[in-house]
Amino acid sequence: MDAIKPLPHVSSFSASVFTFLDDRFRDATDLFQSPALVSELKTEISELDQRLTGLNRQLESGLASYASFSDRIGGLITGVNSKLADLSSSTSASVFHSGGGKEEEEEKTEDVAGEELPSLAKEVAQVESVRVYAETALKLDTLVGDIEDAVMSSLNKNLRTSRSTGFEEVRLHAIKTLQKTEEILSLVTKRHPRWGRLVSAVDHRVDRALAMLRPQAIADYRALLTSFGWPPQLSNVTSSSLDSKSDDVQNPLFNMEGNLKSQYCGNFHALCSLQGLQLQRKSRQLGSHKGESVLFHQPLWAIEELVNPLIVASQRHFTKWTEKPEFIFALVYKVTRDYVDSMDELLQPLVDKAKLAGYSCREEWVSAMVSSLSLYLVKEIFPVYVGGQPNEADLSSEAKVSWLHLIDLMISFDKRVQSLVSQSGILSLQEDGNLLRISSLSVFCDRPDWLEKWAEIELDERLVKLKAEMDDDRNWTVKVQDELISTSNVYRPPIVSSILLQHLSSIIERSKSVPAIFLRARFLRLAASPTIQKFLDCLLLRCQEAEGLTALTENNDLIKVSNSINAGHYIESVLQEWCEDVFFLEMGSGQDSPQEVPGLENYTEPSEGIFGEEFEKLEKFRLEWINKLSVVVLRGFDARTREYIKNRKQWQEKRDKEWTVSRALVGALDYLQGKTSIIEENLNKADFTAMWRSLASEIDKLFFNSILMANVKFSDDGVERFKEDMEVLYGVFRAWCVRPEGFFPKLSEGLTLLKMKEKQLKEGLSRGGKWLRENGVGYLSEAEAKKVAKSRMFS
Repeated sequence: MDAIKPLPHVSSFSASVFTFLDDRFRDATDLFQSPALVSELKTEISELDQRLTGLNRQLESGLASYASFSDRIGGLITGVNSKLADLSSSTSASVFHSGGGKEEEEEKTEDVAGEELPSLAKEVAQVESVRVYAETALKLDTLVGDIEDAVMSSLNKNLRTSRSTGFEEVRLHAIKTLQKTEEILSLVTKRHPRWGRLVSAVDHRVDRALAMLRPQAIADYRALLTSFGWPPQLSNVTSSSLDSKSDDVQNPLFNMEGNLKSQYCGNFHALCSLQGLQLQRKSRQLGSHKGESVLFHQPLWAIEELVNPLIVASQRHFTKWTEKPEFIFALVYKVTRDYVDSMDELLQPLVDKAKLAGYSCREEWVSAMVSSLSLYLVKEIFPVYVGGQPNEADLSSEAKVSWLHLIDLMISFDKRVQSLVSQSGILSLQEDGNLLRISSLSVFCDRPDWLEKWAEIELDERLVKLKAEMDDDRNWTVKVQDELISTSNVYRPPIVSSILLQHLSSIIERSKSVPAIFLRARFLRLAASPTIQKFLDCLLLRCQEAEGLTALTENNDLIKVSNSINAGHYIESVLQEWCEDVFFLEMGSGQDSPQEVPGLENYTEPSEGIFGEEFEKLEKFRLEWINKLSVVVLRGFDARTREYIKNRKQWQEKRDKEWTVSRALVGALDYLQGKTSIIEENLNKADFTAMWRSLASEIDKLFFNSILMANVKFSDDGVERFKEDMEVLYGVFRAWCVRPEGFFPKLSEGLTLLKMKEKQLKEGLSRGGKWLRENGVGYLSEAEAKKVAKSRMFS
């Protein structure tokens, strides 16, 4: 019979043993549980013995594998040494040869060395490669074995329940070993790309370990959150308290103390480390296939686990506020704001410790809250607003108002939460898709049909207001008086054009809230472009009405057309100025692509810009009606100069010295000056300049073809009369330029020829085109010059 072993002395007990005994034996009644405790401890000891036996077998297998590699390497090294010895002996033997064969033997030795050395070097390199491979494989096998053991230990129920501190240490050891393994794999991938099978085999085993470790880590994190009262109570939230920030908000994250806080920080850090490890693995794996790391931003798992129970608790309130969505947005903003400070103060240092570069807890908290809200909007709110009415025409006016109210709430909410993010001072909302993650309007990225419906409703509301303002004639007569708009004084537009720009500005401002560039462009094409087109149609209609009534013979009709041209040119210039802004330039740069968005597969942005088509239409309208103004004045001028043109004899008669201009031309010149003055007074300077230059060119062709090319005979007095008439005609245009005769090139050069002496004219024309150019005649052809010369009568 075995002797009973005495109990060890109490002083030899460790602190952990005292803790264990204190937990198990709190009073005398707990002594009755001793047999069960002994059985439990024996079971645990048995399991640990089995694991120890397995580890011993694994160690034996590793040692055997290493011995096999060592034997192989030893054999290769022995072979190399043998060949090196043979080479050395052959080289030494050649030294003892003498006489005339010495040089021959040296050459032979060099040939042998030249043939043997490359193969020897290759074998040495191969041996070294095998050695490195063997060491690396053995090291990775050992590390992965440690990982698998640590993961299995972390899943051991007895270890988890009886020794929480040891469990956390085991999991931390597993994460550190995973990080070491990943560092080795990264080096192998870079330096030895042909070792792909080894990397693949290790990745497979590590993936299996992670598949067990991550879910358990998240489950432990959730249990810990529940233990210290997360999520906080929202039962006292009312619609009246949503807009105010309560000073007595209970934040369980700040209320943690002692061991509980230490456990939470350890769990949070472990989750962040696991996520960082996964990002490194993805970066390496994608880099090996694509040549670079192409990663999408992953939300922080630990922050998501904080947000999810909060949103679940909030949804009980959301269901009561389906008809009042403003309360939903207010509640989400309140929760986001009330707990955002703890992200910076408590959790951000843990993220930095885990070396998760580029992550801000504040941003991740806001992003997770906004994403959860967006998901609720997609599932519960928008389907109610869309309902069973697929067409915008089916929506009632109340439904349209509700749509626009919801969009206003989303835009306002986005601005408020983005201000929370920007307070950290480390985030640029316009870079790397950050805006997309903290915007509730990101719902339109997956549902472009909802964006189109919003644009249609927005357009309909704008057109209703714009039509009422365009129908008011006073808006077409009063000019824009805005000193802040530098172009208003240049183009002298009616106030209706300023009203249109206000509507366009509002549409553009609303589009800026859309987080994706290509969707902003799509929204503007659907809402802003048709608004411009509607205004252009109104301009065209007004001009056509004026033309149809009086053929633009009345001054009021000229004024009406001039105001329409001014309005169109002003809109064109302002849009051109806007499109030089970075906001519009980004839309044409192709920074993001709609290829992954359903419904936009065939959508492409015009190369000429977001308003390229509208620019072309506005320019075409302007040029067309400027030309019509010129044609109208020319038509009236032509009708009043017919008698003057038909009177061919006047150029052979003596001129009346009492008149400085022909009587038949006076009425036409008065008409010309009157009409151009009306147009000058009402049309903007740039377009008026184009109009009178076009008019001058047409009058030049009219007189040149009707008089100088009509076989008319000019006497000396006739030439003088024609010169004086043309001087008066030039005088009408002298108010807008210094040398108006330059805009009547054919008449001016014709007069130059008519004023020449007979001998000079005949001799010059015989010399041809060179003489004409030397005498300043460049627009007339040689044939036209000769015909003008034939019309000259010399006394």
